[in-house]
Formats: sequence, structure tokens, C-alpha cells
Amino acid sequence: MTLRKASWEDEAAVVGLYQEAQEFLRAQGIDQWQDGYPNAASFRADVQEGTGWVWEEEGQVRGTACLAFGREPTYDAIYQGAWGTEAGEYAFLHRIAVAGACKGKGVPALFFQELERQAREKGLPCLRGDTHRDNKIMQRVMEKNGLTYRGVIYLEDGSQRLAFEKLL
Repeated sequence: MTLRKASWEDEAAVVGLYQEAQEFLRAQGIDQWQDGYPNAASFRADVQEGTGWVWEEEGQVRGTACLAFGREPTYDAIYQGAWGTEAGEYAFLHRIAVAGACKGKGVPALFFQELERQAREKGLPCLRGDTHRDNKIMQRVMEKNGLTYRGVIYLEDGSQRLAFEKLL
């Protein structure tokens, strides 16, 4: 098993993981990612910005996530709660998708561990993430990886998301 930065050659595999995740969410009755996002353009932006990561097993891309640092504008305002720290910069994770055949292998934990490692190296005070209210699986993944529910944020399109944070 290998966790590494995504490369341009990973596009087809990552887009396939996004599509698989979209189908899974649809089957669960969750309207997250049902508008064509994430997609190839999301992947390309992540690679260009150096924030795209993949997890490989036996030479096949089986998971992906965006591990980023700085500031996420949609996290500037939080409702029905508060962030645990007033950090100007922090680490955050977006667009995590894991192949169905690999669910239960702890792949999300690897992404969170890498994000935390890099955040600590950069001296950042926390990790943040968000997910759809109905995405109970991702809520459990975040809690299992030490993130605490902090409140509600709104995406640029007005969609509501539950916000989570881990203080380092």
C-alpha cells in the first residue's frame, strides 16, 4: 500500500473513483456530489495545486483525497457552533473517495494521518473538514480520526454542510 501525490496519469482512475462514490451516495439517498462534482476538472486543479493525493494497492489507485493547507473560504463563517481555534491557516481535507472493494481497510485514516503529519510540520493548529448532513459514513470517519463536530458551514452554492475540526 502506498500513499503518494497524484499525478496527471492518475486522472482516469480518480475520476472513476469520483463516479463510484457519486453512485454510492445516490444509492444511499444522499444528494451530495449529485451535480457532476467532483470531476476531471476538480482532479486537474488538485494536481496543479499539489493538493491531490492517491492511495495505491497492488499498483492500482484505490483512493483519493485533496489535502490542502491555508484557508477555506467557506469555513470563514460557522453557524450553530464555533471552531475550536481562530486559526488564520489550517489543514483541510476535501473530495475523499475510496473504491468500494477497499472499504473497511482504513484508507481514510491514512489520508487523515498524512494531513495531520504535514500540518504538524507546518506548525498549523488544526485540521478541518466538512460533509453532508446525511453522509453518516463520512461523519463517523471524521470522528474516528479525532475530528469533532463544530457546527454548520455553507458552500458557495448555499448547500449546508456539517463542519468538523481536530486541534493539534
